[in-house]
Parts: sequence; C-alpha cells; structure tokens
Amino acid sequence: MPNDETTDTLRTVPDFRFLTNHGNTLLLVARDPTIRIREIAALLDIPERAAQRIVSDLTKTGYIDSERQGRRNVYSVRSDRPFNLPFQRDIDINALLGMLAHLGDPGVPATD
Repeated sequence: MPNDETTDTLRTVPDFRFLTNHGNTLLLVARDPTIRIREIAALLDIPERAAQRIVSDLTKTGYIDSERQGRRNVYSVRSDRPFNLPFQRDIDINALLGMLAHLGDPGVPATD
C-alpha cells in the first residue's frame, strides 16, 4: 500500500501533455532528422498511421521538409515558421528549439 508521500506525488503528475503529438513529432524530428515513422509512433505511443498523418500535416504546412535518401526519408525542421498561437503570433519554432536546448536536451540543436 502506498504511503501518503507517494500518493501526494502521484496527484501532482498531470494526466495530459503540454505539447500535442504534432509538437512532439516536430521535436523528435529536430532531435533525429533520420527518425522513422515507426519510431515516432512508438515514442509517442500512437499508431503508425497517426504518426504518418502527423508527419504529412507538418510537411504540408511547411514546418518540416522531407527528402528521400535511399530507402528512408530525411527531415529538416523549418525553424523560421511561426508557432501559430492564437495569442502570440511572433514566436517561431526556433524559440521552442532554443528553449529546449538551454534546458540541456542533448538531442536538440542549439540555435543562434
């Protein structure tokens, strides 16, 4: 049986994600441009078809570019794209990537 301290800790863990699957996919692509759809799906705990749709959405809206190299796709993040927040239009993807790089995420490239 858990003690009171463990119970209190579990209550503070949110049952939601701060970023959508689209946002998390963008971060995964920034971390590893050669990531496969299968890996994205596994890391986000979503079906491969959903991961495929998200990558397609991000490509169609210009947030990532995709280039075929051999049997796999290599992605690049368009960091100049706006975040598309209804309350703040002047934040771009570069700001998010830069913030995460400053937090010590070794897979996210530092921005200039």
